[in-house]
Amino acid sequence: MSGKKAVLEIKGLRTQFFLREGVVTALDGIDLTIYENESVGIVGETGCGKSMTAYSILRLVPHPGRITAGSIRYKGIELTTLDQDRMRSVRGTKISMIFQDASTALDPVFTVGDQLGEVISLHQRVYDKKALQKKVIEALMLVRIAAPEKVITMYPHELSGGMKQRVMIALALSCSPSMLIADEPTTALDVTIQGQILKLLKALVAKTGSSMMLITHNLGIVAETCDRICVMYAGRIVEDAETFELFERPSHPYTVGLLSAFPKLGVKQAELPVIRGTVPNLMKPFKGCSFVDRCDKAMEVCAHKRPPRVEVSPGHFVSCHLWSGGERPGGT
Repeated sequence: MSGKKAVLEIKGLRTQFFLREGVVTALDGIDLTIYENESVGIVGETGCGKSMTAYSILRLVPHPGRITAGSIRYKGIELTTLDQDRMRSVRGTKISMIFQDASTALDPVFTVGDQLGEVISLHQRVYDKKALQKKVIEALMLVRIAAPEKVITMYPHELSGGMKQRVMIALALSCSPSMLIADEPTTALDVTIQGQILKLLKALVAKTGSSMMLITHNLGIVAETCDRICVMYAGRIVEDAETFELFERPSHPYTVGLLSAFPKLGVKQAELPVIRGTVPNLMKPFKGCSFVDRCDKAMEVCAHKRPPRVEVSPGHFVSCHLWSGGERPGGT
């Protein structure tokens, strides 16, 4: 992206889980760059590796998983080789994460004020009681919570789903990170509250100048919120383009399938098209394209050779053998 500096650069990232039954390759050679002041959506069906990408960035991959290859650089700092003390200083202060379910992410036995205060005290080194309370209230005001003086005395179970999610966002932003990861931030919220949370996130990212990685399976959410979209399938990024470009000119058969199955306002459809077949078993390594068994345009080469990452137009990348010559194939 011309004129902008990279905040996060991921190259060849592989994350695997070593189970008794075999090795599960959750991420299989991820390449992703996020620039300053940019919002990037990561979309794909359940199990494609969206959340595992976030956990890998923060070095929070659960046992028995681990990063086995590749590079993750935050503003030039290689995260995969940082010791645990330095990595803890990155989490929250430099890169913050909003988890899927605020009900389980917040501690039920501590008040909102205590939980926010602990984070701010730890990362901003604010120890004066009055100064700390002021910062906690400011954090809640930032996410537009009414009566923050009252809310800081409340426990998570006393809050609505939307309020809990706002508290989670306040926790993530309280240390002014330059990179925000939002993992399905509107899960379990009704449609009205979803819209409010997404509008809030978009406004806060613009106000603070942070970059954001928004993980979701909902194409409508990224269309409204993100500058760029990466489509994931079976642990790989198969397409990466600016939002308008991706919706106007989807170039990978999987992306085409996703968009065709997306309901369109004002268009009557007796039955939405579906992508045939199922996601491949990630315990069984495949040499070629991970989408080959479900693709109507599959060729012989797709089964035994991994497709190259091709830039089909400025800033629009596709991993598909249909594009091996760099020109748009017919019918995609």
